[in-house]
Amino acid sequence: MTELADILNEHGQKYIDIYGLSPEQLKVLSDITSCRTAKLRGHTDVCEECGHLRISYNSCRNRHCPKCQGLLKEKWIEDRKKDLLPIQYHHIVFTIPNNLNDLVLRNKKEMYTLLFKASSETLKELAADPKYLNANIGFISILHTWGQNLMDHPHIHCIVTGGGLSLKNKEWLSSKNNFFLPVKVISSLFKGKFMACLRKKYNNNKLSFPGNIDYLKKDSNFQSLVDSLYSKKWVVFSKPSFANPEAVIEYLGRYINKVAISNHRIIKIEKGKVIFKYKDYSDNDKMKYMALDVFEFIRRFLLHVLPKRFVRIRYYGILCHRYRKRNLLFCRYLLKVYIKSVDNSNSKESWRDLLLRLTGKDLTVCPKCGGNMVSVDNLYNIRPSPL
Repeated sequence: MTELADILNEHGQKYIDIYGLSPEQLKVLSDITSCRTAKLRGHTDVCEECGHLRISYNSCRNRHCPKCQGLLKEKWIEDRKKDLLPIQYHHIVFTIPNNLNDLVLRNKKEMYTLLFKASSETLKELAADPKYLNANIGFISILHTWGQNLMDHPHIHCIVTGGGLSLKNKEWLSSKNNFFLPVKVISSLFKGKFMACLRKKYNNNKLSFPGNIDYLKKDSNFQSLVDSLYSKKWVVFSKPSFANPEAVIEYLGRYINKVAISNHRIIKIEKGKVIFKYKDYSDNDKMKYMALDVFEFIRRFLLHVLPKRFVRIRYYGILCHRYRKRNLLFCRYLLKVYIKSVDNSNSKESWRDLLLRLTGKDLTVCPKCGGNMVSVDNLYNIRPSPL
């Protein structure tokens, strides 16, 4: 089976020699091509019964690597289960017009931050409006920057509580069944907030205009872009509410720690082309195949390398990190939910124990005879094996 690492190992260096890469992109390529290889070192286990040897190499832990997200995703989902309330949850997706893509790609940190700001303020402001909910809601926002064809398509997925604490924190106010906020109202306010912030960044010289967007340095040209954006219809999707709180977790599993392309979508590389599967949303979600020149495939993948230390999963309202435990405790009290005592037994859990508990895979059991596997050697005095 062809993997992303195989493609980058075979063609990555030539791509670098021709086109050059940013430091962040170079690190991503280096990590992915080294992941679970001798370059990152590892450890050796041996079976006490039959002598079977198993060499395990370390993972790179890069958030863009398709091999490194499985256990992290399961741990994140398990932690979020603890935050679930017995209420409805809604899924809202904020997108921006595609004629912003060039500007976004050349100003990733500024524009992604703007996208988070505009979408979060839209939800909080409308939810607090007495005309709609008059409450402080909670939501998780997740940035995705790609479409199924690997082209740039920045958008935000929001999982939103179907209700919230009253603004005076005296009661829980539920949203109407299968209804959260009017989509047209969300879209209109989101557009207004996004465009106001965009103009402010431009006026404060917070944006860069290299390459083929150099013409936007001229105020009249930038204003023309602004006018065209105001004339467009901005799309916000508000999907039906989840059937139950547990369905929220199942759904989140598809989005959390997701990378631009997973290994199972890559079919093969043949005659200088990478063939991969993609879902065509414009054609009733049909699964199709695409063949891209290998350099174009690498270019599209690298479009989605995030700025260093950029946080792509954020928490707002009653789910914000600082006050989440306190807020959820109060919400459960208002909702008359029995609160179990907190179990801290897994707080210092090893990655092996975590793997066993979440996946049922026991690395201490010999795959040959069922005997006991023990660690006998750390290759090259390595760091502890990561998740």
